[in-house]
Amino acid sequence: MIKKYWIALLVSSWIIGWASLAQAFIGLCCAHCGGNMPLNIPGGGIPEPKEFRFKLSQMYMQMGPLREGTEDLDNADLLGMPNGTTFAAVPSEMRMFMTMGSAAYSFTDDFAGMMMLGYIRNEMPMEFNAQLQGMTGERGFTMSSDGVSDITLLGKYRLFSDDSLAPTHQLSTVFGLTLPTGSIEQEFSNNPVPGQNGTIQPFKMQTGSGTVDPIFGLTYQASSDPFWYGANLLYKGHWYDNSQGYHAGQEFRYDLYLMRQVHQKVVLQAQFNGKYEGKYSDEPERGRIDGEGHAGGNPNNPFLSPLFDPDNYGGHKLGVSLGVQFQPFPMHIVELNGILPIYQDLNGPQLRDDWGIQFTYYIEIPTKKSRRHTGIDAPRELGF
Repeated sequence: MIKKYWIALLVSSWIIGWASLAQAFIGLCCAHCGGNMPLNIPGGGIPEPKEFRFKLSQMYMQMGPLREGTEDLDNADLLGMPNGTTFAAVPSEMRMFMTMGSAAYSFTDDFAGMMMLGYIRNEMPMEFNAQLQGMTGERGFTMSSDGVSDITLLGKYRLFSDDSLAPTHQLSTVFGLTLPTGSIEQEFSNNPVPGQNGTIQPFKMQTGSGTVDPIFGLTYQASSDPFWYGANLLYKGHWYDNSQGYHAGQEFRYDLYLMRQVHQKVVLQAQFNGKYEGKYSDEPERGRIDGEGHAGGNPNNPFLSPLFDPDNYGGHKLGVSLGVQFQPFPMHIVELNGILPIYQDLNGPQLRDDWGIQFTYYIEIPTKKSRRHTGIDAPRELGF
């Protein structure tokens, strides 16, 4: 019911606003940073020189049911004695809550530095086979984990622009890395199966990668008032094994966006979001050597759940996003964005994406050295 309400609200408001007439505007944020850009795309915009930018986001993602390739699976077909194709426990869905904060500072017209850190909570209801139901008296349980994510440090350098002050075309490179502040040692704490509490949880219940991961990307931004559009390419590498003897799969992301300013303070947006992710390289040492996640605690036995198999991760996902930005005060922006998948080819069985929603609050703060500092007669083109 909640899912249908949010989808209807986003789609109806987006269509009505998009169809309305719009006069010429210069963007909700300064024209220098690109004017308008979706706030959920990493590294978006370069603020005016000598200015800070802060962003706080709350995201909710719903995943399920299980999928292999492009076909959904029935949990009943996967539950049974562990033998490699059937399992003692399988997930029915997953709920992920992420609070993300970021800060940026622009050193020059062409270069900005950024830092991001999040807090993640995962909830995954699990279903038991008949044997575990008889042993525990429970149909299943809800696996959960929470903690800080890896820190992301980014730089963005503008390679080209047709105008330094208020560009209508600009190309930038994004580069940086993530630091392993998230956990790769999340353990079961409420599993009703004897002997399972204190053992390691599956990959996606962890909150970090355990490795220092490089990031490279390109961002193109353009405008033809009242339209704003662009493309984003991003690669995140996992090049070596963490302390548990594995690394995540390589990640490639691409985003296309189109925005229309329908009011001096309102912008509607549509996005096409794609992501490819590889498989995990291996099991954690605690599974590969100690047998955690395997039947009987023996690493030579089948997995208790498809979640422990490193081959059941990654694939190609495509989705569409519809959203709206509103400027309550100058240099403040709020954004509501809804995400729906349109194609998923997964290395399964694994949970597919179902839907998501994200709320973001953004603020720009000029310093005394900024061209937009209060008391300075800034050029009108800066949007201040």
